[in-house]
Amino acid sequence: MTETQEKAVFGTFWKWLARKDSPDTSVQAAKAVDSKGLEKQVYDIIACFKGDGCIQDDVLNELSWLPYSSVTARFAALKRKGLVQLTGEKRVGRSGKQQAVMVAVIN
Repeated sequence: MTETQEKAVFGTFWKWLARKDSPDTSVQAAKAVDSKGLEKQVYDIIACFKGDGCIQDDVLNELSWLPYSSVTARFAALKRKGLVQLTGEKRVGRSGKQQAVMVAVIN
């Protein structure tokens, strides 16, 4: 993916990151989120797993310095944009529960 394509694909408009009835503090937080950078980081980690795919815990392990919610909130945006898809496979995560396997869609 070229740098120009990345600029057009990554990032979510701040109004979509907060509910319509959110308090001012939540709106300010939504405006401050670097969704473009976070989505790219999460996508790049998923892409590193290539055809084997990965589960949420794999991505969280690789981005351990980031808050849990900063990472996990990006999965839905990446799926919605068609950049990540679920394989239908599941693997056991740290908690012992099943997690969906996802792969990056490379264009």
